[in-house]
Amino acid sequence: MNTLPPRAPAAGAVPLSYWPLVLTASAVLMITMGIRQSLGLYISPLNTATGLGIASISFALAVGQFMWGASQPIFGAVADRYGPGGSLFAGAAMLVLGLALTPFVSSEFALTLTLGVLVAAGAGAGSFSILIGALAQRLPPEKRAFASGFINAGGSFGQFLFAPLSQFLIAGFGWATALFGLAACALATIPLSWPLRHKVEHPPSAAVDLGLRQQLRVALGDRSYWCLHAGFFTCGFHIAFLVTHLPGAVDLCGLPASVSALSLALIGLANIAGSLGAGALGQHYRMKWILACMYGSRAVLVGLYLLAPKTDITFYAFSIGLGLTWLATVPPTAGLVGKLFGLRYLATLFGLTLLSHQIGGFFGAWLGGLALVNLGNYDWMWYADIVLATLAALVNIPIREEAPRRVARV
Repeated sequence: MNTLPPRAPAAGAVPLSYWPLVLTASAVLMITMGIRQSLGLYISPLNTATGLGIASISFALAVGQFMWGASQPIFGAVADRYGPGGSLFAGAAMLVLGLALTPFVSSEFALTLTLGVLVAAGAGAGSFSILIGALAQRLPPEKRAFASGFINAGGSFGQFLFAPLSQFLIAGFGWATALFGLAACALATIPLSWPLRHKVEHPPSAAVDLGLRQQLRVALGDRSYWCLHAGFFTCGFHIAFLVTHLPGAVDLCGLPASVSALSLALIGLANIAGSLGAGALGQHYRMKWILACMYGSRAVLVGLYLLAPKTDITFYAFSIGLGLTWLATVPPTAGLVGKLFGLRYLATLFGLTLLSHQIGGFFGAWLGGLALVNLGNYDWMWYADIVLATLAALVNIPIREEAPRRVARV
């Protein structure tokens, strides 16, 4: 009897045996990113309840932007050495604790400690560098770009889900109860992280096996790595400004808070398509060109937004356009780091690029608050967005995509 050979998986598809891990990582990122990206909706009710002022609350969230980035190379190094489990479980505990304590704070210092340190670092421990690093070491090379895009789409779906959920809880039960609800959701990351807890041991390869300190020295001496940092700095500035102050921009235009929630949700929904598209394109095109096009499109979109009438339709269209590239920069950036320096220390090296991303995020969140307090509007922040996005597009062009000779591969 004639038998047909087994059908090979379609190019770019993830084998069925890996889907539980991919879905698990996506679900963890959905929760951590969804919570983190919806915090801008709490600025106004926090200000009303505590009287701390927009600038003080913006500073706390700006510290959170930095801490989210600073925590990732630290937790990434722990995950590279001992496995992702410790980082993911510790992050879940910090995230829950920070959210649950925030309703009880009454000073800028305490708010900075809860939202700026505990929540941000906890979300960072369950974010891109740890999750993408864990999956990259468990997948064959040809499947990693798609899996990174799929995980990233999980974070975008979290924003789509948690922004309206937060607005519903705030409107119906108050901001404090809403934060308790988010803390309960964060608890779910503990069982979800369980399948990813172990470190993956790989057989020795013929490549040079560098230690972490040597690999850091190689990476920090590489011009392409610094170009990725520069582009990601701009990405962080842009995203943190918008996720923190888009509700304020909507309010300045005399539109209801529901427009803010739906706009943030549309960004997340559009980024699902953008993330999957970036992961798929990364298998066929040079990732530096994908990044250059994404950053360039943001400059164009912000310019069009400034020229358009400020209606709810304008905000929705602007959000959809931005959402296509929002965090879709993550798969090609992580892919380039892996291509340049291998996977052995991917969580650490990609975590450092996310630190640069969040240094930009600190300035985007903080300066946005200062602009509103001192100027009464966000005009100069929008102009800065255009200039920085253009520079980010240009700085990605010199990146080379072949790996240097001294990398620690797995």
